[in-house]
Amino acid sequence: MASAGGGDCEGAAPEADRPHQRPFLIGSTVCEKIMELLGQNEVDHRQRKLVILSQDRFYKVLTPEQKAKALKGQYNFDHPDAFDNDLMHRTLKNIVEGKTVEVPTYDFVTHSRLAETTVVYPADVVLFEGILVFYSQEVRDMFHLRLFVDTDSDVRLSRRVLRDVHRGRDLEQILTQYTTFVKPAFEEFCLPTKKYADVIIPRGVDNMVAINLIVQHIQDILSGDLCKWHRGSNGRSYKRTFPEPGNRPGVLTSGKRSHLESSSRPH
Repeated sequence: MASAGGGDCEGAAPEADRPHQRPFLIGSTVCEKIMELLGQNEVDHRQRKLVILSQDRFYKVLTPEQKAKALKGQYNFDHPDAFDNDLMHRTLKNIVEGKTVEVPTYDFVTHSRLAETTVVYPADVVLFEGILVFYSQEVRDMFHLRLFVDTDSDVRLSRRVLRDVHRGRDLEQILTQYTTFVKPAFEEFCLPTKKYADVIIPRGVDNMVAINLIVQHIQDILSGDLCKWHRGSNGRSYKRTFPEPGNRPGVLTSGKRSHLESSSRPH
């Protein structure tokens, strides 16, 4: 759960003063909407029960040659090797253990990791967003819940263009980079990770039926109404999940992947 999010915290009490159980870790790309619907955007950073952390913060420090390519739109930021996966795994491990962590700050205009970091304090639920969060098994197995957002390719392109134009990039460079790196990388690295998802959300943030189900599920976690979740060493999940089509309403099945579709009624 791209983009820096609501996990940015400053000036909170020391970790020792804020005892926490191990947080519930969710991987997705609809984190901002979830955060908004849960009302956590209005909560003081130090008091939030839910925080967002982005995979984009963990881009590698580029060499001078790589940075020169990046400034010309010739560096592949959508390849798994573009990320500092060791730092990402170490940070997530500390988060799962309930520790306060410092995460990098990345400048997308200059393609540089900045000197300042962001402190993220313990929370009950952590949303980790990014297009390749399920690519590495070492990272993938850390999530208690995996959400895959299945969005139309035209929508992905339009959002990419709007985002990169906002970052001051040339439109021709954006489109060239998309066809050269982004689309092929999505098909080779991102799309295959769909099979690891516990929940697939068609149409992303436009699918409010699915988003509201996820929000309700997180509310249940925050209120302690769900049984304890865990993921086995084989990567399979043993937990309560959303009803599959055909199951009786209210019955939550165990260990099944759910595909959330919109209902036919207006919403």
